[in-house]
Amino acid sequence: MSQFEPTPEEFSSKRTYTNPVYNGYFADPFVWEHEGVYYAIGTGAAEAEGEVDEIGKRRVFPLLRSEDFVSWEFAGNALLRPDAALGDNYWAPEVAYCDRKFYLYYSVGHEDKRHQLRVATSDRPLGPYQDIGEPLIDPESCSFAIDPHAFRDDDGQWYLFYARDFLDTEGGIRAGTALMVDRLIGMTKLAGEGKVVLRARSDWQRFLANRLMYGDRYDWHTLEGPSVRKHGDRYYCFYSGGRWETENYGVDYGVADSVMGPYSDAGNEAGPRVLKTVVDRVLGPGHNSIVVGPDGKTDYIAYHAWDTGRSARRMCLDKLIWTADGPRCDGPTWTSQTI
Repeated sequence: MSQFEPTPEEFSSKRTYTNPVYNGYFADPFVWEHEGVYYAIGTGAAEAEGEVDEIGKRRVFPLLRSEDFVSWEFAGNALLRPDAALGDNYWAPEVAYCDRKFYLYYSVGHEDKRHQLRVATSDRPLGPYQDIGEPLIDPESCSFAIDPHAFRDDDGQWYLFYARDFLDTEGGIRAGTALMVDRLIGMTKLAGEGKVVLRARSDWQRFLANRLMYGDRYDWHTLEGPSVRKHGDRYYCFYSGGRWETENYGVDYGVADSVMGPYSDAGNEAGPRVLKTVVDRVLGPGHNSIVVGPDGKTDYIAYHAWDTGRSARRMCLDKLIWTADGPRCDGPTWTSQTI
């Protein structure tokens, strides 16, 4: 390096970005770093709208690539489409790396029904990913499961967090979609030790009143999009609550002393504490992942948000701040930000 070239620290401090960081439709963004390169995978417009049958032999799930965490470019699609009978709606992909292999977790179903959790593998971050040929949870025992998130604990054990439906309402909890966790065996099988992580209990988490579900009508509430980070000696399960199409959608969290819980999100009764709508600026920010930035120490939250015209959900990035009161975010932002 010559005396006129900036140091890595100086170069990093001068990089800026403005949300959204990618202009294409890119919902449920999962961002990860591998060998100095950043990747993102998400739900594209075709996957969200159930139009993957129209893309023929093209792979499912758009991928982005970035050398600097600021400039993102389309890098193809990830998943070789499995049996078409599984459905045309593919949601919320996430990637885990273990023993030199990449594991792509996702759900597939028919519109907003009969979604099942599945996993595909590849030797490369950009794929192609090949489905292993069987669901992670038997659809006969769980007719709707979405948003898988693989988390590796300090001892090397992996766990899978996900969302599924519940109909009971005892003890003040609300019927609807809520969060679960189970231990992974060899990355492609669940141990069958599933535990409830969090159930909805607040009005801001309402998806729709008087919603027809499972042959009856419910005041339906939704917790989805789990993303787990261990900070200090505690486990923080971030999630999105409410209805993804509306302004009430936002990001909150539960905290536990053990990865399998029990978790508590007490303190959020008035609304989400990490990300929420900024009227006339950013609508419905949510479904996040967490990644360490280029400085190797700053946590960033990757999420999608609607523009004010609700034309598309697009990927955004903002700093995650750990405070004495729990995690908070410097966002959602819409002005220039410095990395």
